[in-house]
Amino acid sequence: MPPMSKIATGLIHHPYTAPAGFAAPQPGVFKASTIFFPDVAALRSRDWKNKDGYTYGLHGTPTTFMLEERIATLEGGKHCVLVPSGLAAISNVDMALLSAGDEVLLPDNAYGPGKALAQGELKNWGIGHQLYDPMNPADLQARIGPKTRLVWLEAPGSVTMEFVPLAHLAQICREHGVTTALDNTWGAGLAFNGFDLGRGERRVADSGADIVVQALTKYPSGGADVLMGSIVTRDDALHLKIKLAHMRLGFGIGANDAESVLRSLPSLPLRYRAHDRAARELARWLGNRPEVAQLLHPAFEGSPGHAHWKALCTGGDAGEEGWAAGLFSVVFDERYSAAQVDAFCDALRLFKLGYSWGGPFSLVVPYDIPTMRNARLKTWPHKGALVRFSVGLEAAQDLRADLEQALGALAPPR
Repeated sequence: MPPMSKIATGLIHHPYTAPAGFAAPQPGVFKASTIFFPDVAALRSRDWKNKDGYTYGLHGTPTTFMLEERIATLEGGKHCVLVPSGLAAISNVDMALLSAGDEVLLPDNAYGPGKALAQGELKNWGIGHQLYDPMNPADLQARIGPKTRLVWLEAPGSVTMEFVPLAHLAQICREHGVTTALDNTWGAGLAFNGFDLGRGERRVADSGADIVVQALTKYPSGGADVLMGSIVTRDDALHLKIKLAHMRLGFGIGANDAESVLRSLPSLPLRYRAHDRAARELARWLGNRPEVAQLLHPAFEGSPGHAHWKALCTGGDAGEEGWAAGLFSVVFDERYSAAQVDAFCDALRLFKLGYSWGGPFSLVVPYDIPTMRNARLKTWPHKGALVRFSVGLEAAQDLRADLEQALGALAPPR
């Protein structure tokens, strides 16, 4: 390189390169929009659709490629693309697979923003949708038609926590030749393998969904400070469709966010189990309180779909205890008004009012379920107010004391 007389040029084009071979527990963080090519031939020959080389920061760096490979392994898949949020993962799948005149089916208890996308943008683009009762496979069977191109699955149901018969629903879709996408955020890639569903059937290859998405915002991140989603597939052609839409949408993630998730992944099983055990302890205690009419937690008998959870999420490496995350909901006795239940939530001190879950802080949110479910499907059977809890990593006995003092603050039943 010729001598450089100007300091600005010298700083930008400094010839020093650190030696290769540096090894440490955490992978390096590579930030880039522009990526340099050694020559024109390389610039023209590299394909952004695979991991043989680098073309532009939006299409991947060593940091994002490493995270994609680890998430694909976590979910039991082959390919992964990363997007800015869990909702972006849902959007990416919808826009990759659906065109005007097509139809998508969603479970009535699906993640609310995913339903809103179908009711808003997809509808405006001429894409139809139906909501099906996920606890009734016959309802899904009846709704699949010649325009159906995609069926969404989710277990357990958002907020109401029903654990649906995933294997049966996926089988119906396979018989109709319809692509399935599973939101596996609750399972985090640990509770069950979304590609291999079934009783003991978890080990039956390719018996599950075609696509598995996850909000890495939750348990894989673990810090409540990253927004990110993933889309995992096993089929090369399906991955390419998703990858092409991903490029056209311009989805990308920051290298520091990728680093945060990479740093958290090794502790994911330990954290997930800690959330799970504390949640079960608190759910068992709260479910026996006289103020509570119904406990909604898949691992407890009496919760809708408990048998489906037990068949899919216990046994094998999970043991008889199984995996069940750190979420549960309760329905308060109908003697308590919504305002009284809101006052209970306000009285909590360790449980913070806030959406999302999977971080170190415990969270609580009251919901108005009748406004969240389709009236054409089975009517929500409870009249009391519902509250969802996300159990963090605080000591369970401290969280129980917080719940107890807040229950004590409830006004007498009306």
